[in-house]
Amino acid sequence: GRTSRTRSYKVAVIFDLGMTEFDSFYLYMPLQPAQDYFNMFDRVLKPGAEPPAADATDEDKEAAYDRTYKATAVEIFITDPNDIGPMRLKIGQQIERPLVLSDWQQQHQNFFDALQSQGTVMFVILSFIVLVAAFNIISSLIMLVKDKGTDIAVLRTMGATRGSIMRIFAIAGVGIGVGGTLLGLVTGVLIASNAEAIRAFLSSLLGITIFPPEVFFLSSLPSRTNVSEVAMIVTVALVLSFLATLYPAWRAAQYDPVEALRYE
Repeated sequence: GRTSRTRSYKVAVIFDLGMTEFDSFYLYMPLQPAQDYFNMFDRVLKPGAEPPAADATDEDKEAAYDRTYKATAVEIFITDPNDIGPMRLKIGQQIERPLVLSDWQQQHQNFFDALQSQGTVMFVILSFIVLVAAFNIISSLIMLVKDKGTDIAVLRTMGATRGSIMRIFAIAGVGIGVGGTLLGLVTGVLIASNAEAIRAFLSSLLGITIFPPEVFFLSSLPSRTNVSEVAMIVTVALVLSFLATLYPAWRAAQYDPVEALRYE
């Protein structure tokens, strides 16, 4: 079989992305030394040189040939990773030879599909959580309406209209919804912004490694707040909290003051 070759190189810098999948299997080195090490070149006889004899030394053979280096792939970096589509089209138009083009989206397609599915599932789960909270608002307001039945009747006898009664309870319900949404927004953003610090604190407190890198391929817990998704969740929460106030407020407006005050 092949004999292993060992060669020493000076380490200039440690390549660390914080992702074990890359940090453990990738290294970067100058192109020509890498081509020399992996024999990625063709030997071309120099003009006017005679082919060396069979018993020629390695130095004589090296002196008689030029090296034409080659590569298995060419990697192109662009400023905006999202412009990969136009760049693929431009490369295909300018190079006439057959090409196999592979971009970062294709290489990690399964990963991005999983993230997309995860994002959709999380949005559905959060929407259901908000919906449950909306039902809590409904039940709380209905109990409040029953509790304040006498007060509603007194207000009606003093000239309060059905619309004003409905408005009072609608404002109360919306206030609960807005307050809860803002509290959840601030808490969620703070936790998301300090996710890695919280993970490190809990790991040191409990004496265990939360999200071990050899399992999750991450040396730290990345977190980025997506403004559009946060805005969508906040909007859904506010809309549902508003809709949740309509039925209890309508019931409060339908109170008959005569019936409410009959036994008072």
